[in-house]
Amino acid sequence: MTDGEPDGFEAWLRGRVPERGLRSKGSSVLQVLLTQPRRVSYSSAAEAAELAGVNVATVSRTAQALGFTGWSDLQQELRARYLSSLSAPDVAAAQRTEGELGGASLRRDLESLAVLNRRLDEQLLRTVAEAIAQARRTLIVANGSYVSVGTALGHNVQLAGYAATVVHDDAELANAVSRIEPGDVVIAISFWRLYQSTVTAAEEAHDRGARVFALTDAASPALAAAAEQVVLIPAEGVAFFPSLAPGLAVAQAIAAQLSTVDPDRTRRSIEAAEAQWSRFHLLHRTPRRD
Repeated sequence: MTDGEPDGFEAWLRGRVPERGLRSKGSSVLQVLLTQPRRVSYSSAAEAAELAGVNVATVSRTAQALGFTGWSDLQQELRARYLSSLSAPDVAAAQRTEGELGGASLRRDLESLAVLNRRLDEQLLRTVAEAIAQARRTLIVANGSYVSVGTALGHNVQLAGYAATVVHDDAELANAVSRIEPGDVVIAISFWRLYQSTVTAAEEAHDRGARVFALTDAASPALAAAAEQVVLIPAEGVAFFPSLAPGLAVAQAIAAQLSTVDPDRTRRSIEAAEAQWSRFHLLHRTPRRD
Protein backbone atom coordinates (compact mmCIF):
# COMPACT_ATOMS: atom_id res chain seq x y z
CA MET A 1 0.00 0.00 0.00
CA THR A 2 1.00 3.61 -0.51
CA ASP A 3 0.96 4.50 3.17
CA GLY A 4 3.31 7.45 2.82
CA GLU A 5 1.11 9.28 0.32
CA PRO A 6 -1.60 11.78 1.33
CA ASP A 7 -4.20 9.53 -0.29
CA GLY A 8 -2.67 6.39 1.22
CA PHE A 9 -4.66 3.98 3.34
CA GLU A 10 -2.69 4.58 6.55
CA ALA A 11 -2.76 8.37 6.14
CA TRP A 12 -6.54 8.27 5.65
CA LEU A 13 -7.13 6.11 8.72
CA ARG A 14 -4.73 7.97 11.02
CA GLY A 15 -6.26 11.24 9.86
CA ARG A 16 -9.59 10.15 11.37
CA VAL A 17 -8.13 9.66 14.86
CA PRO A 18 -9.50 12.41 17.14
CA GLU A 19 -7.07 14.99 18.51
CA ARG A 20 -7.40 13.56 21.99
CA GLY A 21 -6.29 10.19 20.59
CA LEU A 22 -7.72 6.76 21.35
CA ARG A 23 -7.70 4.80 24.56
CA SER A 24 -5.31 1.85 24.74
CA LYS A 25 -7.91 -0.70 23.66
CA GLY A 26 -9.04 1.56 20.84
CA SER A 27 -5.42 1.85 19.74
CA SER A 28 -5.29 -1.94 19.59
CA VAL A 29 -8.26 -1.93 17.22
CA LEU A 30 -6.61 0.77 15.11
CA GLN A 31 -3.41 -1.26 14.91
CA VAL A 32 -5.33 -4.26 13.58
CA LEU A 33 -7.04 -2.07 10.98
CA LEU A 34 -3.67 -0.75 9.84
CA THR A 35 -1.77 -4.03 9.78
CA GLN A 36 -4.46 -6.46 8.62
CA PRO A 37 -6.73 -4.45 6.32
CA ARG A 38 -7.61 -7.34 4.00
CA ARG A 39 -8.60 -9.60 6.85
CA VAL A 40 -10.69 -7.08 8.79
CA SER A 41 -12.29 -5.82 5.56
CA TYR A 42 -14.16 -9.12 5.42
CA SER A 43 -14.48 -9.80 9.17
CA SER A 44 -17.41 -9.44 11.52
CA ALA A 45 -17.14 -7.10 14.50
CA ALA A 46 -16.62 -10.15 16.70
CA GLU A 47 -13.75 -11.39 14.54
CA ALA A 48 -12.15 -7.93 14.53
CA ALA A 49 -12.49 -7.82 18.31
CA GLU A 50 -10.77 -11.19 18.64
CA LEU A 51 -7.88 -10.04 16.44
CA ALA A 52 -7.44 -6.93 18.59
CA GLY A 53 -7.87 -8.73 21.90
CA VAL A 54 -10.85 -6.59 22.92
CA ASN A 55 -14.62 -7.01 23.12
CA VAL A 56 -17.17 -6.16 20.41
CA ALA A 57 -18.30 -3.03 22.26
CA THR A 58 -14.75 -1.63 22.04
CA VAL A 59 -14.72 -2.23 18.28
CA SER A 60 -18.00 -0.31 17.95
CA ARG A 61 -16.78 2.55 20.15
CA THR A 62 -13.54 2.78 18.18
CA ALA A 63 -15.48 2.95 14.91
CA GLN A 64 -17.56 5.79 16.36
CA ALA A 65 -14.44 7.58 17.60
CA LEU A 66 -13.13 7.42 14.03
CA GLY A 67 -16.26 9.15 12.79
CA PHE A 68 -18.48 6.23 11.74
CA THR A 69 -21.86 5.14 13.08
CA GLY A 70 -20.49 1.68 13.84
CA TRP A 71 -18.43 -1.24 12.62
CA SER A 72 -20.42 -1.91 9.44
CA ASP A 73 -20.00 1.69 8.21
CA LEU A 74 -16.30 1.64 9.02
CA GLN A 75 -15.86 -1.72 7.34
CA GLN A 76 -17.57 -0.56 4.14
CA GLU A 77 -15.21 2.36 3.64
CA LEU A 78 -12.24 0.38 4.92
CA ARG A 79 -12.80 -2.29 2.27
CA ALA A 80 -13.41 0.26 -0.47
CA ARG A 81 -10.15 2.03 0.33
CA TYR A 82 -8.25 -1.22 0.70
CA LEU A 83 -9.48 -2.47 -2.67
CA SER A 84 -8.70 0.87 -4.31
CA SER A 85 -5.04 0.33 -3.40
CA LEU A 86 -4.91 -2.93 -5.38
CA SER A 87 -4.49 -3.76 -9.04
CA ALA A 88 -7.34 -5.53 -10.86
CA PRO A 89 -5.71 -9.00 -10.55
CA ASP A 90 -5.00 -8.35 -6.86
CA VAL A 91 -8.64 -7.41 -6.28
CA ALA A 92 -9.82 -10.72 -7.69
CA ALA A 93 -7.32 -12.58 -5.50
CA ALA A 94 -8.29 -10.64 -2.37
CA GLN A 95 -11.99 -11.38 -2.77
CA ARG A 96 -11.54 -15.12 -3.32
CA THR A 97 -15.14 -15.47 -4.44
CA GLU A 98 -16.16 -19.12 -4.63
CA GLY A 99 -18.67 -20.80 -6.94
CA GLU A 100 -20.23 -19.38 -10.08
CA LEU A 101 -19.26 -15.73 -10.44
CA GLY A 102 -22.43 -14.79 -12.34
CA GLY A 103 -24.65 -15.67 -9.40
CA ALA A 104 -22.13 -14.25 -6.96
CA SER A 105 -22.21 -10.93 -8.83
CA LEU A 106 -26.01 -10.75 -8.59
CA ARG A 107 -25.91 -11.53 -4.88
CA ARG A 108 -23.22 -8.91 -4.28
CA ASP A 109 -25.33 -6.30 -6.06
CA LEU A 110 -28.36 -7.17 -3.96
CA GLU A 111 -26.28 -6.90 -0.78
CA SER A 112 -24.86 -3.54 -1.86
CA LEU A 113 -28.31 -2.19 -2.72
CA ALA A 114 -29.54 -3.24 0.71
CA VAL A 115 -26.61 -1.41 2.35
CA LEU A 116 -27.28 1.64 0.20
CA ASN A 117 -30.97 1.63 1.13
CA ARG A 118 -30.11 1.55 4.84
CA ARG A 119 -27.43 4.21 4.83
CA LEU A 120 -28.15 6.78 2.14
CA ASP A 121 -29.45 10.05 3.53
CA GLU A 122 -32.48 11.14 1.50
CA GLN A 123 -31.76 14.76 2.36
CA LEU A 124 -28.55 14.39 0.38
CA LEU A 125 -30.56 13.31 -2.67
CA ARG A 126 -32.75 16.39 -2.27
CA THR A 127 -29.70 18.64 -1.99
CA VAL A 128 -28.22 17.31 -5.24
CA ALA A 129 -31.55 17.46 -7.08
CA GLU A 130 -32.27 21.02 -5.96
CA ALA A 131 -28.75 22.10 -6.94
CA ILE A 132 -29.30 20.71 -10.44
CA ALA A 133 -32.65 22.49 -10.67
CA GLN A 134 -31.10 25.82 -9.67
CA ALA A 135 -27.99 25.48 -11.85
CA ARG A 136 -27.28 27.37 -15.04
CA ARG A 137 -26.16 24.00 -16.37
CA THR A 138 -24.91 20.68 -15.01
CA LEU A 139 -21.71 18.99 -16.12
CA ILE A 140 -21.52 15.27 -15.37
CA VAL A 141 -18.01 13.79 -15.41
CA ALA A 142 -17.46 10.03 -15.71
CA ASN A 143 -14.91 7.70 -17.28
CA GLY A 144 -14.62 4.04 -18.18
CA SER A 145 -17.54 1.81 -17.25
CA TYR A 146 -18.78 4.56 -14.90
CA VAL A 147 -19.92 6.44 -18.00
CA SER A 148 -23.05 4.28 -17.81
CA VAL A 149 -23.95 5.90 -14.49
CA GLY A 150 -23.27 9.38 -15.84
CA THR A 151 -25.18 8.76 -19.07
CA ALA A 152 -28.25 7.51 -17.21
CA LEU A 153 -28.20 10.53 -14.92
CA GLY A 154 -27.60 13.01 -17.75
CA HIS A 155 -30.35 11.55 -19.94
CA ASN A 156 -32.95 11.79 -17.19
CA VAL A 157 -31.86 15.27 -16.05
CA GLN A 158 -32.40 16.48 -19.61
CA LEU A 159 -35.73 14.65 -19.84
CA ALA A 160 -36.82 16.35 -16.60
CA GLY A 161 -36.26 19.70 -18.30
CA TYR A 162 -32.81 20.79 -17.17
CA ALA A 163 -29.56 21.44 -19.04
CA ALA A 164 -26.98 18.69 -18.54
CA THR A 165 -23.91 17.50 -20.40
CA VAL A 166 -22.09 14.20 -19.85
CA VAL A 167 -18.35 14.28 -20.57
CA HIS A 168 -16.01 11.30 -20.61
CA ASP A 169 -13.31 12.29 -23.13
CA ASP A 170 -10.39 14.03 -21.42
CA ALA A 171 -9.86 16.64 -24.14
CA GLU A 172 -13.56 17.43 -24.20
CA LEU A 173 -13.51 17.55 -20.41
CA ALA A 174 -10.68 20.09 -20.37
CA ASN A 175 -12.64 22.29 -22.80
CA ALA A 176 -15.84 21.93 -20.77
CA VAL A 177 -14.08 22.83 -17.53
CA SER A 178 -12.68 25.98 -19.14
CA ARG A 179 -16.27 27.20 -19.58
CA ILE A 180 -17.44 26.51 -16.02
CA GLU A 181 -18.80 29.52 -14.15
CA PRO A 182 -20.39 30.21 -10.77
CA GLY A 183 -23.94 28.94 -10.95
CA ASP A 184 -22.93 25.68 -12.62
CA VAL A 185 -23.05 22.27 -11.00
CA VAL A 186 -20.48 19.53 -11.57
CA ILE A 187 -21.19 15.94 -10.62
CA ALA A 188 -18.03 13.83 -10.48
CA ILE A 189 -18.63 10.09 -10.75
CA SER A 190 -15.79 7.65 -10.08
CA PHE A 191 -15.29 4.47 -8.07
CA TRP A 192 -12.50 2.09 -7.01
CA ARG A 193 -9.26 3.65 -8.30
CA LEU A 194 -10.44 7.18 -9.06
CA TYR A 195 -9.65 8.70 -12.44
CA GLN A 196 -7.23 11.61 -12.07
CA SER A 197 -9.09 13.59 -14.74
CA THR A 198 -12.28 13.37 -12.66
CA VAL A 199 -10.51 14.63 -9.54
CA THR A 200 -8.84 17.45 -11.50
CA ALA A 201 -12.17 18.49 -13.01
CA ALA A 202 -13.74 18.62 -9.55
CA GLU A 203 -10.88 20.74 -8.20
CA GLU A 204 -11.00 23.16 -11.14
CA ALA A 205 -14.78 23.44 -10.95
CA HIS A 206 -14.58 24.22 -7.24
CA ASP A 207 -11.95 26.89 -7.87
CA ARG A 208 -14.21 28.43 -10.54
CA GLY A 209 -17.09 28.75 -8.10
CA ALA A 210 -19.26 25.85 -9.25
CA ARG A 211 -21.08 23.55 -6.84
CA VAL A 212 -19.43 20.14 -6.93
CA PHE A 213 -20.93 16.82 -5.87
CA ALA A 214 -19.10 13.49 -5.91
CA LEU A 215 -20.66 10.06 -6.39
CA THR A 216 -18.03 7.56 -5.24
CA ASP A 217 -17.33 4.63 -2.94
CA ALA A 218 -14.36 6.20 -1.13
CA ALA A 219 -13.48 9.80 -1.87
CA SER A 220 -9.83 10.77 -1.82
CA PRO A 221 -8.92 13.81 0.28
CA ALA A 222 -8.55 15.84 -2.91
CA LEU A 223 -11.99 14.89 -4.23
CA ALA A 224 -13.63 15.34 -0.83
CA ALA A 225 -12.06 18.80 -0.46
CA ALA A 226 -13.39 19.89 -3.84
CA ALA A 227 -16.92 18.56 -3.29
CA GLU A 228 -19.71 20.28 -1.41
CA GLN A 229 -21.15 16.85 -0.66
CA VAL A 230 -19.90 13.30 -1.20
CA VAL A 231 -22.50 10.62 -1.88
CA LEU A 232 -20.89 7.37 -0.71
CA ILE A 233 -22.11 4.41 -2.78
CA PRO A 234 -21.07 0.76 -2.35
CA ALA A 235 -19.31 -0.36 -5.52
CA GLU A 236 -17.61 -3.62 -4.65
CA GLY A 237 -18.17 -6.28 -7.29
CA VAL A 238 -16.70 -9.69 -7.92
CA ALA A 239 -13.65 -10.70 -9.98
CA PHE A 240 -12.12 -7.61 -11.61
CA PHE A 241 -15.24 -5.51 -11.99
CA PRO A 242 -16.68 -2.88 -9.64
CA SER A 243 -20.45 -2.96 -9.32
CA LEU A 244 -22.42 -0.36 -11.27
CA ALA A 245 -25.85 -1.27 -9.92
CA PRO A 246 -25.77 0.92 -6.76
CA GLY A 247 -24.41 3.88 -8.73
CA LEU A 248 -27.18 3.54 -11.30
CA ALA A 249 -29.73 3.29 -8.48
CA VAL A 250 -28.49 6.58 -7.03
CA ALA A 251 -28.57 8.22 -10.47
CA GLN A 252 -32.19 7.14 -10.83
CA ALA A 253 -33.01 8.33 -7.31
CA ILE A 254 -31.56 11.79 -8.04
CA ALA A 255 -33.58 12.01 -11.27
CA ALA A 256 -36.76 10.93 -9.48
CA GLN A 257 -36.20 13.56 -6.80
CA LEU A 258 -35.47 16.18 -9.47
CA SER A 259 -38.85 15.54 -11.08
CA THR A 260 -40.53 16.75 -7.88
CA VAL A 261 -38.73 20.10 -7.70
CA ASP A 262 -40.82 21.70 -10.47
CA PRO A 263 -43.40 19.11 -11.58
CA ASP A 264 -44.94 21.40 -14.23
CA ARG A 265 -41.58 22.02 -15.86
CA THR A 266 -40.81 18.31 -15.91
CA ARG A 267 -44.26 17.47 -17.29
CA ARG A 268 -43.88 19.99 -20.12
CA SER A 269 -40.41 18.69 -20.93
CA ILE A 270 -41.56 15.07 -21.07
CA GLU A 271 -44.56 15.97 -23.22
CA ALA A 272 -42.30 17.84 -25.64
CA ALA A 273 -39.91 14.89 -25.80
CA GLU A 274 -42.80 12.49 -26.35
CA ALA A 275 -43.97 14.55 -29.30
CA GLN A 276 -40.53 14.38 -30.89
CA TRP A 277 -40.24 10.65 -30.29
CA SER A 278 -43.40 10.28 -32.35
CA ARG A 279 -42.16 12.73 -34.97
CA PHE A 280 -38.93 10.79 -35.42
CA HIS A 281 -40.72 7.40 -35.26
CA LEU A 282 -38.37 6.24 -32.52
CA LEU A 283 -40.64 3.75 -30.82
CA HIS A 284 -41.60 0.30 -32.04
CA ARG A 285 -45.11 0.81 -30.67
CA THR A 286 -46.79 4.19 -30.66
CA PRO A 287 -48.50 4.95 -27.34
CA ARG A 288 -52.29 5.06 -27.52
CA ARG A 289 -53.78 8.47 -26.83
CA ASP A 290 -57.05 8.67 -24.87
